Amino acid sequence: MTLSLGLYRAATGLLEPIAPALLAGRARKGKEDPKRLAERLARAPTARPDGPLVWLHGASVGESLSILPLVERLRAERPEVAVLVTSGTTTSAALLAKRLPAGAIHQYVPIDAPGAARRFMARWNPSLAVFVESELWPNLLLEAKAAGVRLALVSAKLSDRSFARWSRRPDAARKLLSGFDLILAQDARARERFEALGGLVGGEADLKFGAAPLPVDEAALAAERARFERPPLLIASTHPGEDEIVLDAITALEVRPPVVLAPRHVERGPAIVDLARARGLAAALRSQAPDERADILVADTLGEMGLWFRLAQTSVIAGSLVEGVGGHNPLEAARLDCPAISGPFVENWTAAFAGLKAADGVLISSPESLGDALASDLADSAAAQARAVRARAYVDARDAEARAGLSRILELAP
Repeated sequence: MTLSLGLYRAATGLLEPIAPALLAGRARKGKEDPKRLAERLARAPTARPDGPLVWLHGASVGESLSILPLVERLRAERPEVAVLVTSGTTTSAALLAKRLPAGAIHQYVPIDAPGAARRFMARWNPSLAVFVESELWPNLLLEAKAAGVRLALVSAKLSDRSFARWSRRPDAARKLLSGFDLILAQDARARERFEALGGLVGGEADLKFGAAPLPVDEAALAAERARFERPPLLIASTHPGEDEIVLDAITALEVRPPVVLAPRHVERGPAIVDLARARGLAAALRSQAPDERADILVADTLGEMGLWFRLAQTSVIAGSLVEGVGGHNPLEAARLDCPAISGPFVENWTAAFAGLKAADGVLISSPESLGDALASDLADSAAAQARAVRARAYVDARDAEARAGLSRILELAP
């Protein structure tokens, strides 16, 4: 045990008694599910299935969804092995409830305190734990290793901030990374960073690739195709500050198509309707009886991005038009042959966007020139569709590489 890890365990142990109050406060702010706070303390009464169990963890929506191909292969190739998936956000929990295959269990990840980590390991007793991207929680990792759990860190990456923080504690980083039986870096840059911290990297595999195309309800697809007179423009996964940018760009278009605007957090739907109406645009919520005359349909529903990407003439991948978000997944559009436009702020998806840009499969626009980018795609749909074909070819190749990485993880499974 290094000094910094010992201090961390002592501090989190001292704070653990006040965790219930802190979690209750977060629940009042909508950041926790008040009915499932016991899971965050590893005190939930959920029964563990008999036999071996594999635990997979992704922090939020993107990481959790990248786990799904591995979950599906585990259920298909190791049906006798139970699968537990944990995540940390209410949005990811809602999506996983819809997307996890039968037999897989979802729980909220416990807080990273010694007691909670110990209870979690005792209750679930996993044979293998798979962490996605940069989830290096010291207490969970140390307790898992002490319990004899095999550990994998996949699609591994470290942000500039995380790398700097762990570099100031090299002994702690080396201790934690040495516990992994397999580390697969997201890209060459991530590999260099983990190796600089003492990790033994076994290869590269980005689990954001390898997923199947987003699913769709065929009845809903047919109904929406009949409702839209022409393919809509899709604005996907907006954050505060981006809605104003895209609405201003849409308002300035000389020829305006129908628009589907899907906020990243659906509870923001009514506020976006107000922003649209303030610009003279008719707007309606998807969750209510939509107005057929609406210029903007605000998609305040979960699990329907597969529907919108299939319908759209072109799309804007938001989370990239303001700083501090880091961009969202451009691969979902590519797998469904939907042309994509993105803003410049895509640090969470640097490798994917770099590959797509090199393949001429994505259009990068500044927030100020978004209107011109939209007008260009709408005016020349053939050029936009050719860009989508190039994006699909690039993503198909990377998906095949990622599936090979999944096979290496399955080798660790009981």
